[in-house]
Amino acid sequence: MLEKLREEVYESLMELPKNRLVTMHSGTVSGRDPETGHVVIKPTGFRYDKLTPADLLVMDIKGNILEGTLRPSSDTATHLYLYTHRQDIHGIVHTHSPYACIFAVLGRPIPAVMTSAALLGGEIPIGGYAAVGGEDIGSEIVAKIGNCSAIVMQNHGVYTMASTVWQATIDAVEVEDLAKIAHYAMLHGAPIVLSDEQIREFQNIYHTRYGQKQS
Repeated sequence: MLEKLREEVYESLMELPKNRLVTMHSGTVSGRDPETGHVVIKPTGFRYDKLTPADLLVMDIKGNILEGTLRPSSDTATHLYLYTHRQDIHGIVHTHSPYACIFAVLGRPIPAVMTSAALLGGEIPIGGYAAVGGEDIGSEIVAKIGNCSAIVMQNHGVYTMASTVWQATIDAVEVEDLAKIAHYAMLHGAPIVLSDEQIREFQNIYHTRYGQKQS
């Protein structure tokens, strides 16, 4: 089932260790099919170097497994909650990327110190602590993420959400780059933070001039 979406989720999963956003078998990627509403998600505790597209699970929005024999991600309830409450998203990435997690354990947002922050919506908000394995993380994300595509959850990690699986993956990489720069800058003093006006200006440039036109 959902062969194309399986490939998209698999390709995104392979990017996580490549970009040092996860170690061993941590982190999760999922994608929601816009036609059926079914979700493809990574199995729990499964090594990335052993993973294949066939190992991914297909579930309905209520969490019933439609295809797959492995246990789904321990983060499944969070992903399903987010898809239920955010009809605009079709891809979610969860990582424990180290520089972003510095801000997670400090309970601080990641400041918008680079123009790339505009691609994520500006300052990356911090969400409060919530137990893993249920819907509490999802409800906290919905409450705190605002207009951003990313959030850092206290003592946990990063979640990015987007209209596609690949865009959520790009955003996860951007979050870690931003966090790394912000972290090192803060060791030397108070970094210059972009204003809301500067963020809106770059967002306009990005949406009108960046990338190739689709044929």
